[in-house]
Amino acid sequence: MPTIVVSGSARNAGKTSLICGVIAELFECSWTAIKISAHDHLKSTPVWEETQPGQGTDTARYLAAGARRALLATAHGGNIPTTLLKAAIANDPWLIFETNRIQSLPVAPDIVLALIGLEETEPKSSFAAVVQRADAFVCRGPAPARIREREGAPVFVLPQLTRISPEMARWLRARLGLRDLSR
Repeated sequence: MPTIVVSGSARNAGKTSLICGVIAELFECSWTAIKISAHDHLKSTPVWEETQPGQGTDTARYLAAGARRALLATAHGGNIPTTLLKAAIANDPWLIFETNRIQSLPVAPDIVLALIGLEETEPKSSFAAVVQRADAFVCRGPAPARIREREGAPVFVLPQLTRISPEMARWLRARLGLRDLSR
């Protein structure tokens, strides 16, 4: 099961918007989008499935962008409910996660996208590990020097995250073994 992880440098960096952009661009994939949150969203179970597309929640936005399924996993005390999550996604062919907790996921990611937010806020402490593991960086403006100096990982500048660039689309399609539709 091909798996993408979208991580962000800070709160409100645009992770959900980027996931929606990826889902919309790679529309032929049957995506299951999973948000992992440390915040209690008052759901009855640690792994909860959204059923209604819309704009009110991140999971509803995933469905509105074209995801087949959208899940919210609450990591109480920083612990991802891996057994429940693994059971919930066992039959899903395409996975995209919103989290900085890469090492705690029930599946190994094929692609890690590190999103650098616009704000000049202090990066999340969990983002340092993401930077080391990132396969590509996504910036909403000019890439910070520490990112530009990283060899081997492309940097995609996307002023609007809900619509990924043709270059990023080609790169993702190549990495995932999908047909390039830009020709």
